[in-house]
Amino acid sequence: MPGRHPHLVSAAAGDALAASLKALRAELELPDGFAPEVLTEADAAARDVRAEPGPELPDLREIEFLTIDPEGSRDLDQALHLQRTATGGILHYAIADVPAFVRPTGAIDAEARERGETLYAVDGRIPLHPPVLSEGAASLLEGQDRLAFVWRFELDERAEPVATSLRRAVIRSRRQWTYTQAQRAIDDGSGPESLKNLPWFGQQRSQRESERGGASLNAPEIEVTPVDGTYRLERRRTLPVEDSNAHVSLLTGMAAARIMLDGGVGILRTMPSADPDDVAAFRAQTVALGLPWPEDVTYGEYLRGLHGDDAATLAVQDAAASLFRGAGYTAFDGQLPDDTLQSAIAAPYAHTTAPLRRLVDRWSLVVCDALANGREVPTWARESLHELPKLMGRAGQRAARLDNATVDRVEAAVLTGYENKVFTGVVLGHRGDGARVQLTGPLVSVNVPGLDAAAGATVQLRLTRSDIANGQIDLVPA
Repeated sequence: MPGRHPHLVSAAAGDALAASLKALRAELELPDGFAPEVLTEADAAARDVRAEPGPELPDLREIEFLTIDPEGSRDLDQALHLQRTATGGILHYAIADVPAFVRPTGAIDAEARERGETLYAVDGRIPLHPPVLSEGAASLLEGQDRLAFVWRFELDERAEPVATSLRRAVIRSRRQWTYTQAQRAIDDGSGPESLKNLPWFGQQRSQRESERGGASLNAPEIEVTPVDGTYRLERRRTLPVEDSNAHVSLLTGMAAARIMLDGGVGILRTMPSADPDDVAAFRAQTVALGLPWPEDVTYGEYLRGLHGDDAATLAVQDAAASLFRGAGYTAFDGQLPDDTLQSAIAAPYAHTTAPLRRLVDRWSLVVCDALANGREVPTWARESLHELPKLMGRAGQRAARLDNATVDRVEAAVLTGYENKVFTGVVLGHRGDGARVQLTGPLVSVNVPGLDAAAGATVQLRLTRSDIANGQIDLVPA
């Protein structure tokens, strides 16, 4: 097919892919819109809940908050302001006050518990809350007065918090930045104070993460992007501003976990440490692939140093992903849990910065607000904490099935029309009775049964079948 982009779904396959994605929604029983009672309650909340300062609601609109999100985002959970001081800095982090709009045990609450999180399908988002809230009244949109939970961190020169507070307030974001715009403004020095200070914060927090023994898998993201009526697979590395912005959220989640642990009630995001045998096997594999993990370098520091799209790096990153397993939620009230650690972060951690898009964050915010300000935790939150791990686990499984099945179908669509063509691939690692292979042309990864080849090896594979309807791709050694 001369002239065809190797990562682009052809027009001929586009219709079949659209039908397959629609069928996938039905197969996974994904929600389609909101019930009338949910929309009625959301419309009333958007109309009646006012962002007006008062005795119990400080006016923080003089703080020049800004948001940084992917292009086109309307569900804006977080806004930040970061200033430097003689001894470090002051970070204000505003989180959308979703609890102000969602009545416990009401229709919106019940529907949100069923959904668990916003689903990002390539043929359209499936929001956690009705858009009149998630993209309107509760979203921290540019130029709008909004209700928010505002974290305030006094930071030392190492960007470690020396004092932390949390309060509900009225704020106003000055501007909505995309990641690309923010990175450009940082690079050319044209950005506001907060953007200019983010690199300092990100570098310092990354160093603190390394000292704790935390780790981030520094692998490029494979994205499915709608374009000109069809879809494209793209490999994208995160920008530095995204990493710095993520560290703001991580710092806040760690502070929330500390408040809840000290208060004896809350819910943590946990992940067990990797099994020592798995770690030893991973270290041996890095040696075999020619990228040895030195004994005097921490796991996180080693992963942060992996860059590039060469065969060895891809294989090492694939092997490292197997160590990031077992994440879940742990609720507690009274007796603290035995295991409080999120091992990839190497600290206790709580999801608390995305209440528009994730159910559990609404609980974290109201629990932390009560504990930080010497009040009783609301009864509705305390009594329902134990339900959240199951609800979030079910939502996470649904999201994973959607993501994996979507990528499978898009990859099959990308390869449609190339039957009998021979492709070059890189073996990422063993899978069952075969191997996982990343093709070096189109951005397609596939399990090849019966393939016996070492991780990092280059192989030649012939495409025998590409079925868009179920995402099945069959390749055999050429």
